[in-house]
Amino acid sequence: MCSDVEATVSPRLEAMEQIQHPVAPLIDGHNRTVKDLRISITDRCNFRCSYCMPEEGMTWLERPELLSFEEIERVVKVLVQRYDFESVRLTGGEPTVRAQLPLLVEKLSQIKRPSGKQLDISLTTNGATLRLMARELKAAGLTRINISLDTLSRERFIDLTKRDQLTNVLSGVEAAAGAGLVPLKINTVVMRGVNDDELVDLVAFAKQHGATPRFIEFMPLDGDETWDLDMVVPAREIIDKITSVYPAHLVSSGSDPARRFIFDDQSGEFGVIASVTMPFCDACDRMRLTADGKLRNCLFAIEEQDLRGLLRSGASDDEIARVVEHSAKSKWAGHQIGNVNFIRPKRSMSQIGG
Repeated sequence: MCSDVEATVSPRLEAMEQIQHPVAPLIDGHNRTVKDLRISITDRCNFRCSYCMPEEGMTWLERPELLSFEEIERVVKVLVQRYDFESVRLTGGEPTVRAQLPLLVEKLSQIKRPSGKQLDISLTTNGATLRLMARELKAAGLTRINISLDTLSRERFIDLTKRDQLTNVLSGVEAAAGAGLVPLKINTVVMRGVNDDELVDLVAFAKQHGATPRFIEFMPLDGDETWDLDMVVPAREIIDKITSVYPAHLVSSGSDPARRFIFDDQSGEFGVIASVTMPFCDACDRMRLTADGKLRNCLFAIEEQDLRGLLRSGASDDEIARVVEHSAKSKWAGHQIGNVNFIRPKRSMSQIGG
């Protein structure tokens, strides 16, 4: 009988705690407002992209090591209801390989922001299985989607991903557009000597599908640790190549990590994420939650906070919030890529979450 009473009272107490707690922005140690959470829901992937995951030798998390959907939901509720977080992005690994993904999207879509505005829920995916679930994800409450596509060449695609899945990815782009998952963005990691000759073709492809292409400088998060500064194609070079064919002008980007360019003929836009040569750290508004429940305040952070341990030890929302606030306050002013004191993260991109 006592357990029944506790089961009834506990949710009420938690609800009261959430309602009574004042809502205030989460401000980091450099006066930036943190309002975006990136959640890796799995470390597994059906591709082996060289800049993200080693081809061999990965040790996967066991299912009990992953945050459950209920644990993810609770963390998001704390961040939304206490700090009015605006957006959540689901990543991996490859998030579509996590069973019952639409159920998680549905759970998160029901979380209400104190401001009354809708919580923005987005997904970053390689698109290989998107043709099978795009409409279901949209119906569950997914707001928008980013699809990774580094080449339009089948041979290059196989070389980059170690998988013959280009046709399925292209079908995924069409499925996302058809399902109304807009704005649809196509992310390309640009690597010198690998795909830097395809930029204009990728813009043309994106325009044909009503998508926004975004080109990302190659960062030192590669699983095989082959990153070299010589492989980085600077943003300025990317912009010059594209605008020589598609004239465009720079517009305000706000807190978006991409520098945005509107085509002069008003047919769309493209973006460039200059993570290496022109870091956007001064406007960074995000935190990251790994698949095994570690909170990171930067892609390149050295320290992590163990939220999974807190969640499973019966911690209150106040205790979780204190850890979140500590992490925010210790957020760096910026990463140190290219500097002599830069330390590569011990985890690959697939383990951190893109």
